[in-house]
Amino acid sequence: MQPLRTYEYLTLARSRVFDWIRPLGEEDYGRKFPTWGRTMGQTLTHIMICEWYYVQRILRREVPPYEQWPIQDETPPPFSVLEKEWRKQATDTEAALAGVRDWSAPIEFRVTQDDGRKMIVTSSASDQFTQLVLHEVHHRSQVMNMLRILGTTVDDIDFNWMMHKRREAEEAETNA
Repeated sequence: MQPLRTYEYLTLARSRVFDWIRPLGEEDYGRKFPTWGRTMGQTLTHIMICEWYYVQRILRREVPPYEQWPIQDETPPPFSVLEKEWRKQATDTEAALAGVRDWSAPIEFRVTQDDGRKMIVTSSASDQFTQLVLHEVHHRSQVMNMLRILGTTVDDIDFNWMMHKRREAEEAETNA
């Protein structure tokens, strides 16, 4: 996997999702979907702040307790603010990814489990980036389904269709 190219895909796909959300009103953005138990705004906020978290881990920075984070899932910002903040964050993410020299070097950090137990987690920049990508794709599919429920037509945003170069084949090539 090429992290910068993969992240480029994430930002292109995210941009398409933003294009589908932008025409919606705040009511739809803030509508709670029973299947997921959260709103589109909460889901997008969750993806964005988790990306920030994974990048902090890649950079080997201490992460403050969730209660101290300026943006949280439970109180998502309006879509216009979220989009602006995420575009700024994407620049920081790209810079962090470009700066990684050893994707497999161990990264250790402390976490507190939901039951209060303190744990030391060993990971790597590669592991954190893999989580960042798969986490976004997982939750992006939820947002796309929310959009479908609202009647929005969503297109294919598969890596294959967005990132592979295509050109018309010559007649002789197609008959070969």
